Amino acid sequence: MRIPFAKLKSEFKRVLLSLDFTDEKAEKCATTFAENSRDGVYTHGLNRFPVFIDMIKQGLIKPDAEPTKVGGFGAIEQWDGNLAPGILNATFCMNRAIELAKTNGIGCIAIKNTNHWMRAGTYGWQAADAGMIGICFTNTIANIPPWGGIDPRLGNNPLVIAVPRAEGNVVLDMAISQYSVGKLQQYKMNNEQLPLPGGYDKDGKLSTDPTVVLEAKRALPIGFWKGSGLSLMLDLLASILSQGNSTGKITQSEKESGVSQVFICIKPQDNDYTANIIEEILNYTKSSRPEYEGGSISYPGENTLKTREKSLAKGVLVDDRIWQKVQAL
Repeated sequence: MRIPFAKLKSEFKRVLLSLDFTDEKAEKCATTFAENSRDGVYTHGLNRFPVFIDMIKQGLIKPDAEPTKVGGFGAIEQWDGNLAPGILNATFCMNRAIELAKTNGIGCIAIKNTNHWMRAGTYGWQAADAGMIGICFTNTIANIPPWGGIDPRLGNNPLVIAVPRAEGNVVLDMAISQYSVGKLQQYKMNNEQLPLPGGYDKDGKLSTDPTVVLEAKRALPIGFWKGSGLSLMLDLLASILSQGNSTGKITQSEKESGVSQVFICIKPQDNDYTANIIEEILNYTKSSRPEYEGGSISYPGENTLKTREKSLAKGVLVDDRIWQKVQAL
């Protein structure tokens, strides 16, 4: 079923206001959750909202907390998120990185003790909409085994790279596993198989069954050993720059809270060359012959805009079961 965007947002806001969020904070969080579903990232929109509420009730997310600056030098700043809602902390940090980039050409904000930021790409779009190149990443609880291992020791640490473009921003938002944990759970809930292998079963065999992948806790890293290495490096960078918790430390609590994140903004040169080279690269990429008749090639973020347009015109697609659960909160 489809729900009007405004109704979806208002329902989120209603629940948040009942949990002692200020009107401003409830509005910002509700908007982000609704926008995530609007853009087709249901795993970090409506589907994730009940989990967010449960973490608030457990005291892992503190609605009244605010980030505080704890250090920095030059165009780099370090902040403590004080376990405030991850959406609010992340939005603040990217805004701060944008401000620094306007002055210095580049800005880097690292934050510790924050919470899940929901859709990582939200903050790439935020930077690109402000005319900035944006790069951001986070560490997480351990849910991927290192290459050659069986036990989860690496986080599914999302990486976002965004480039501003007048005709539609280019925004890469990628998990380090072939399918994010949220996507695996979505396929499981819908009793569907994965289009491609997404991990290993308990016997170490590649599988397209999301249930056995989740049970084995052996999600497949992108690029096999390369994804494993990238996850490790992102954890190192996030922990070092923020002076915050590593994936190992986060995992000890068995709750994904108190994570470390980094937000980088770069101010691109606003000239004809920049605009032309972006179009040259995109056009050349899309000139490849599709692998099947009627197929097409899209740049990162292109389909997001199409989904957004459809959602605003026809309503946001929601899972009936989760929608009813949210209405009952």
